Amino acid sequence: MKFKYILYLLVGTAQIASAQNKYERESRIDKDDFPNTSYLLIKDYLEDAKRVRFYQETDSTKKSYEVKFKKGRLHYSVEFDEKGLLEDVEFKIKERDIPNETWETITFYLDENHSKYRVKKIQQQYPVRKGQPTDKTLHNAFQNLILPELNYELVFSAKESNGFQEYEALFDSEGQLIRIRKSFPPSYDHVLY
Repeated sequence: MKFKYILYLLVGTAQIASAQNKYERESRIDKDDFPNTSYLLIKDYLEDAKRVRFYQETDSTKKSYEVKFKKGRLHYSVEFDEKGLLEDVEFKIKERDIPNETWETITFYLDENHSKYRVKKIQQQYPVRKGQPTDKTLHNAFQNLILPELNYELVFSAKESNGFQEYEALFDSEGQLIRIRKSFPPSYDHVLY
């Protein structure tokens, strides 16, 4: 009986620990392999876009589809779930694009939890909210509206005892941490010689 309890505890701990890590694999796909309902939803936004690329993304927790493109001066990423439903719209921004108080809260968190770090990428994220129509989320994102429901996603590298570790952190519009997870490079399917 005691052995079973310890076994359940170890298995549960391992599952929680693996859920906090991000093992992402992104592979480029043809437009024909992209969900048609998803494409029809964003087709109008792609009219004057450049460098339109379609991807299938698999990580440790889910499978999704993503279209990346450049429109105006912004690099967009629109993500859909496995069924083709909109999840979020993101675009790359700079530190100066985040309201000062929000950025101060984010950097306070980073300073308190990491002795040395370097921010590699910042994205402004418009997630689909429960009860909100997807066309409203798309409209808000492409208008670049600063709204209370938007998030900021940071990819940063932080010094650990055994070297540097890459993280992906999600903060709300006020700079409060929503989630953080270690990010690992994609594994190779072939042997490198």
